[in-house]
Amino acid sequence: MALLRMRDASFANATARAGPLTLDLEPGGRVALAFLSSQEATIVALMAAGIAKATTGSVLIGDYDPRVQSVHCKRIAGFVPHEPLELDERDFPRYIAYRAALWNIDATAAQADARLLCERLEGMHEAFSYPLIGALVASPQLIVLDRPQPAYAAQILRSVEGRALLSTHAQPSNAAAFT
Repeated sequence: MALLRMRDASFANATARAGPLTLDLEPGGRVALAFLSSQEATIVALMAAGIAKATTGSVLIGDYDPRVQSVHCKRIAGFVPHEPLELDERDFPRYIAYRAALWNIDATAAQADARLLCERLEGMHEAFSYPLIGALVASPQLIVLDRPQPAYAAQILRSVEGRALLSTHAQPSNAAAFT
């Protein structure tokens, strides 16, 4: 059974549009998608994480429709934005404590998991590793990356460990690093 199902999923408003897109992503699977623009890549990532709602077609995360069951979707999918996070080492423990409180997980366990993830992501700039770590401490089944840095592909893929991974890209060469 697919963890992420998109069927002719499209998003459109006055200033942006993306899709239609049809795909199935199985648990533990990987999909790297290249789009014609950064805006379209971001919109598809937001739809795949259940943050932006498809205006036509359908998206199911697990068995949940983000249009009516968004809380359940957000427990399954962890979203990592393209924009770097402006935190330094001193702010990081507070950020992890915030993420632990947000997901109602043990703060001590979250801090320990975050330290292990920092080791796995060694060599990756903190501005890009911290949002990924923040998403991973909640142990989601699906990680959705909006235009991740291809230079960090090896570290990211290693840190995801068997979770389903969907990454969106504005260039095919960047997508190739995540397949």
